[in-house]
Amino acid sequence: MHRRTFFFGGLAGLAGCRRSSQPRLNVYNWSNYIGPNTVAEFERQTGIRVRYGIFESSDELLAKALTGNCGWDVVFPTNHHVAPLRDYNLLAPLDHSRLPNLQNLASDFRAPEWDPQLQHSVPYMSTSAGIVYDRRQLGTLSRWADLWEAKVEGRMTMLDAQDDVLGACLVKLGHSWNSTAESELRAAQREAIRQKPLLRAYLNAEVRDQVVAGDVLAAQMWTTTMLPVMASAPQLDFVYPAEGFVRYAESAVVLRESPRQEAAHRFINFLLQPEIAAACVAAEKTGPVLAGVRELLPSELRDHPLLFPAPQDLARGVWLRTMPPSAQRLRDRLWTEIKSA
Repeated sequence: MHRRTFFFGGLAGLAGCRRSSQPRLNVYNWSNYIGPNTVAEFERQTGIRVRYGIFESSDELLAKALTGNCGWDVVFPTNHHVAPLRDYNLLAPLDHSRLPNLQNLASDFRAPEWDPQLQHSVPYMSTSAGIVYDRRQLGTLSRWADLWEAKVEGRMTMLDAQDDVLGACLVKLGHSWNSTAESELRAAQREAIRQKPLLRAYLNAEVRDQVVAGDVLAAQMWTTTMLPVMASAPQLDFVYPAEGFVRYAESAVVLRESPRQEAAHRFINFLLQPEIAAACVAAEKTGPVLAGVRELLPSELRDHPLLFPAPQDLARGVWLRTMPPSAQRLRDRLWTEIKSA
């Protein structure tokens, strides 16, 4: 999964796409984010045929789902992308009378800061970013600052994701992950550039095999990327850094122009069943947002700290927020300069 930012300026021209007349429900979701039998079970229970597509980045969601092909009905943007999509009038208001299973949401997700009334989105799964590392060779790591130490030179990676890299630099310096202040963002850029001589590369999911093999000793990584293989690599540990870390929630939304609103609501309501969510979590190791899921999981997952962070860890986590346009443009420019430095 690759969480790059939306090019918000491109959203204004999306309203004129033609509707699809296909007699089925078209669902577009992140890769590795659903159980192996989820779609088939929905089809069996409802008789609705599902065309299921996957994407790897937010840019891909924008390009393939919202421009030139408006046949998608239900899509899954990350939490900080919900507001821009809503503001461009691309999302259908949700009819809660068609979503009785909203009552199954865990308390933390019933009024999320990005959509407190759940007017246009429903939380689906969650993830976060921290540090995975080889404790046999590095000892214990606990802070983002550890990734600026000489002992990781040439064998450490950061995510190829602007929000994650700038955010880690910001909190390392004592600022907010969601800072919009130019002085703080420029200081974070200097910190990222100062780290580059130690850096092997900016990589996402593709670094996982290198970490397992021991070629990379430490990596900034999303929990959903690393958790599926950690049981087979006992030398690895994962830490939510002491300075703070970012949280993400993928959300189910219905596109306003979808002619299949009833079927779209039925699909979202289907996903809001604990047993359906538990099958997704068990298969893909994604963080659940429903109450009652934990008890339905295999014992080895029920108390896994990456799926269920301890309260003291969660207290350091922050949700990534939608940036004002001016701050987003500055972040984009700073990231381009970091990559080319």
